[in-house]
Amino acid sequence: MIKIAGMVTLYNPTDDNINNINSYINDVDTLYIIDNTEGKDNKDRLPKNKKIKYFFRNENRGVAYALNEAASHALDDGYKWLLTMDQDTYVRKGVLKKLVEVIETENMKNIGIVLPWQETKMKLKPVTDGFDYPETVMTSANIINLSIWKKVGGFKEWMFIDGIDIEYSFNIRMHSYKILRVNSVSVDHNLGDIKYKKLFGKEYLVSNHNYLRRYYIMRNNHYIYDMYADFSFYLCRDLITSRYIYRNILLFEKDKIRKIVAMRRGLKDYKNGIKGKYPYKR
Repeated sequence: MIKIAGMVTLYNPTDDNINNINSYINDVDTLYIIDNTEGKDNKDRLPKNKKIKYFFRNENRGVAYALNEAASHALDDGYKWLLTMDQDTYVRKGVLKKLVEVIETENMKNIGIVLPWQETKMKLKPVTDGFDYPETVMTSANIINLSIWKKVGGFKEWMFIDGIDIEYSFNIRMHSYKILRVNSVSVDHNLGDIKYKKLFGKEYLVSNHNYLRRYYIMRNNHYIYDMYADFSFYLCRDLITSRYIYRNILLFEKDKIRKIVAMRRGLKDYKNGIKGKYPYKR
């Protein structure tokens, strides 16, 4: 059986976030924990397990930085595959063993990511019980091919958080690699505070992202459009179509003014070429 490393990025984790580690730590050979929490570390809250290699950064350097740091550690330690986890993802029993089985038995030469179906509050179902090849995927519960990660230049650290997974999906596909999704197994991914709201008989998907996330989503999606519109125009066009987002915020979400201001700042900063961590006083 092949050996795989795992990683998870922590940021002010809840008890449930810490407990999620127990759902996958037995199925990896080493687990790199990159803790971006500012202030006191979380080392004493972690499971007592010799597989854990813990790195406390005492500042929020962003998810992409943590992903790249863990991937570099994994390569240095001789691993070829890395499981990437969000702290809010729970892995059901047997899922990772199935993914490893697929990696061992299928042709992985051109596969950059192997992942299960990701269960969220969105009303989506797999199109098949077997394999499919999605165009973009969320980062959590992915097993990434580290040689391909290195070839494409890793994750874009200047994006900080939102859009990292979309950009990486486009990047590996533009380099002629594929994403393999195994739909016979799934993980629970708590994707924000998604709710469905009804108005005049019509149902609306409301994501309830906070104002900081709204800033990054607006800014980074426009950068993604610039990088990949020639490769995947319709998907990239959808990323920067924001009228329905403004509508849903105004109709259904709280903290409306701050979210709208953050989106306008994100668009302005994109136009001015500003990247990296949110540059305004919070």
